[in-house]
Amino acid sequence: MASISNGQSAIIRTERGLTILGTRITLYDVMDYVTAQYPPKFIRGLFNLTDEQINAALTYIETNRAEVEAEYQIVLKEAEELRQYYEEQNRDLIARLAAKPPKPGMEAAWEKLQAQKAKHQAQLESHA
Repeated sequence: MASISNGQSAIIRTERGLTILGTRITLYDVMDYVTAQYPPKFIRGLFNLTDEQINAALTYIETNRAEVEAEYQIVLKEAEELRQYYEEQNRDLIARLAAKPPKPGMEAAWEKLQAQKAKHQAQLESHA
């Protein structure tokens, strides 16, 4: 495990990749929000980090942007491959579960859920 020190906080390389010392939070987790341009205070609160930890992470990302970005792209690709794999593996199961009628006494809740799903799908289609 290599340690890259940044003042009192550090970024370390673990089997999960570049990680904020003392946490299980990777820089790739943080990159999701950096890429979406969330403010540092929001990211800090989301992951329950100290000011020193978020500053170390953001400084490391900026200082080593090319390296972190390259690894981040690999992580995104692997995550998409896993998502597709499990979606394929579970397609039949999900279809069977969706075709089952609601349990007795749950009909009203089921109808409400189906209405919410239809509304959400319509919103997605209107934004596409």
